[in-house]
Amino acid sequence: MTDSIKHVGLDVHSATIEAAIADGGSDRAGEVRHFGRIANRSAAVAKMIKQLSPDGQVLCFWYEAGPTGYGLYRQLVAAGHDCHVVAPSLVPRKAGDRVKTDRRDAQMLARLGRAGELTSVWVPGLEQEAMRDLTRCRSDAKSVQRVAKQQLGAFLLRHGRHYDESKDKWTKTFFRWLSDQKFESPVQQIVFQEYIDAVTQTSHRVDELTRQLETCAKSWSLWPMVQGLCALRGVDLVTAATIMSELGDITRFDSPRQLMAFLGLVPSEHSSGKSRRQGGITKTGNTHVRRVLVESSWCYRHPARMTKHMRAKAKHATAAVQAIAWKAQKRLCGRYQHLIKAGKLPVQSNVAVARELSGFIWALVQEMSQQLNPQQNSQQNSQLNPQLNSKVNAKKRSKKDSKVRSHSPPGDESLPLVGQVTGSRYAESSATL
Repeated sequence: MTDSIKHVGLDVHSATIEAAIADGGSDRAGEVRHFGRIANRSAAVAKMIKQLSPDGQVLCFWYEAGPTGYGLYRQLVAAGHDCHVVAPSLVPRKAGDRVKTDRRDAQMLARLGRAGELTSVWVPGLEQEAMRDLTRCRSDAKSVQRVAKQQLGAFLLRHGRHYDESKDKWTKTFFRWLSDQKFESPVQQIVFQEYIDAVTQTSHRVDELTRQLETCAKSWSLWPMVQGLCALRGVDLVTAATIMSELGDITRFDSPRQLMAFLGLVPSEHSSGKSRRQGGITKTGNTHVRRVLVESSWCYRHPARMTKHMRAKAKHATAAVQAIAWKAQKRLCGRYQHLIKAGKLPVQSNVAVARELSGFIWALVQEMSQQLNPQQNSQQNSQLNPQLNSKVNAKKRSKKDSKVRSHSPPGDESLPLVGQVTGSRYAESSATL
């Protein structure tokens, strides 16, 4: 990206796009011009590109992530231009600014993009987005099913029909009990049957989407990662597929703490001077992954053990991945009991376990990534650390030969696997979180 590149801010809506231009160059405080309003259609966007870049100059577009998806991003990138999808919650805003219009929003994006003050989000590929849509569709169907069950239960409660509390609901026995219920009013009988049909239909929809998820996941490029995550306690196919479809390439996070902060599982803080005040978790970032992690973490309230089901779902994972999963189970089960004995509420202890679980997920993905692409990762390590390699080679002649030889340089064949190192380091340092 050159200094003279044009920065174009786009305020995108379902029907229209408001555009503004900020010229690059040495004068970063230059005027931001309003381009105009166009229709949010592919032909109108292509026409705007030709008007802004008649000579084929590369443009840099900025627009906020929203319900319109990534179609605009893919069109602009396919045309040979740079495009950044901005995180709306991280856009700097003036506290005293009380006027908001589409035109001002577009000018603000162009100005802040030119100044480098905007934070871009990760854009999934087509395959990644398709799997994410499937997992979210199943989650929506599950929410509809839960509402249908609540409505049926509320109807039974209003009319004094109580099922045996010692037995589980929504089983075949429970539905046989429902079929025996009779109401005096024919209208109420119709309503009752409609509630039952709603529960049945939503349950069939959830089951069908689950089968589709199992089928599509096996042909997914991230299927080995999904199988590896299933080695963790409390993580099954649906949870693993949700995590990988929402996060994509987890190796883009440099440390587990970055992943924890991205998922909003770290404590909020308001410190000033000598006072330091920490509150509840930030709840920023991806809500879908945070939800499934919190649900999975409830499994760690029980003592650590390897059941037949855990062995069956971990059989496709390598020995190194299974070792990290077992280490995670011992650590998290003990962590939950320690927090409970310290007087923490179960929900607080569970969220703390979910935060550490995300760290072990990071370690597992690092390990599996190293196993899938050992040669590529070795080359990347050598390229990322050329200065370290040269220093190590120079020190081989010094008096510290023995100390240097005990630490192999990045890219050396004797270097331990990434997951083995990071997993053990995380397990040792997680007590400080």
